[in-house]
Amino acid sequence: MLQVFRDSASKPGGIRSSNEQQTGAAMKPAHHRRLPGNASDFASLVSRKLWIWFGASVLLPACTSLGPTTIVADRFDYSAAIADSWKQRTLLNIVKLRYVDLPIFVDVASVVSGYSLQAGVSVNGTVSAANAVQGNFLASGVQGAYTDRPTITYTPATGQRFVRGLMEPIDPRNIFLMLKSGYAADFVLSMTVESLNGVRNRTMAAGIVREADPEFQRAIELLRDVQAAGAFSMRAEEDKVKGTTGVLFFRREDMPADVMEKVAEIRRLLKLPANIQKFTLRYSPARGADDELSVNSRSMLQIMLAFSSYLDVPEAHLTEHSALPGLAQTASETQQGAVRIHSGKDKPEQTYAPVRYRDYWFWIEHGDLKTKRALAAIMLFFTLVDTGSKEPLPLITIPAQ
Repeated sequence: MLQVFRDSASKPGGIRSSNEQQTGAAMKPAHHRRLPGNASDFASLVSRKLWIWFGASVLLPACTSLGPTTIVADRFDYSAAIADSWKQRTLLNIVKLRYVDLPIFVDVASVVSGYSLQAGVSVNGTVSAANAVQGNFLASGVQGAYTDRPTITYTPATGQRFVRGLMEPIDPRNIFLMLKSGYAADFVLSMTVESLNGVRNRTMAAGIVREADPEFQRAIELLRDVQAAGAFSMRAEEDKVKGTTGVLFFRREDMPADVMEKVAEIRRLLKLPANIQKFTLRYSPARGADDELSVNSRSMLQIMLAFSSYLDVPEAHLTEHSALPGLAQTASETQQGAVRIHSGKDKPEQTYAPVRYRDYWFWIEHGDLKTKRALAAIMLFFTLVDTGSKEPLPLITIPAQ
């Protein structure tokens, strides 16, 4: 607080600090003028000071509004922090599954950011007689306080509905809707299905990793090429008995001969009749009727387990048998660049979603677009399944002081 002293009995002094008053140390004045020595002059001075401080206290808050100025910074900063934590939480749960550990899901339920700005002024003084030793005294000051106190609420994802959503297979219709929206067929199908019409994908069950059938790999590669040519698509149809069903159909009109050859090979690999153009999508681990495409889709837990099979487990953990053993990459995967989660003792610089587990770091390389896309797809798959819960759950509210 800055104090202004006026003493009619002393030399013209200008502005002095309270320490100078106590020790008697003199300050060279910046300018000289006689100070008012009677009560009326002092009252006039006090009145002028009050009006100056009052005007400042009114004008300063009126010129600034905290709300709009915080939206840009807070909205992007909080969304970026939540997105990064979501990626890291997903990767950590994938790593834990490889170690036969229980995945834990805690969602950010709400973020309430509160701000406050307080300002105040003070003026006080003493009027003395004309012959008094201490003279007249006037002190004035201003103070302010700014507070940023966000409150973050976390919701543990538990309950029967969440577990069912985590373990139930994804609706085949949602999988092929992703293909319709532009996702590559080989990428999505290799992650989300166990088999197509009985032709099996690479699987990980009961701690054992099984390689995919060659027919499956070839079929999804051809589906990607046919998809790029626009030779197949999917639509939803209403059925009075079955409800809404997904229908996959192949186009014949205006298709090049090489595309039609690939469609014919897909039919042969997946055991689809050549004379049927429209197939109803149906969840089943085995082949169904001639006009059906049986899709043995995976659950979210199966998708995460399959992804964990591409984890580089540290040699020390394999020696102590604390993690499931891996499977050597095939020649096709080595050539195309398979999905891979790296591990190491030290935290690497400039990596994607690094997480720490059992004294080791696990991460994805920034340049590994295939693995980054796979992790992003898993996060998207969580939105395709019903993992919400209407049951009352415990809330963890943490005010960030």
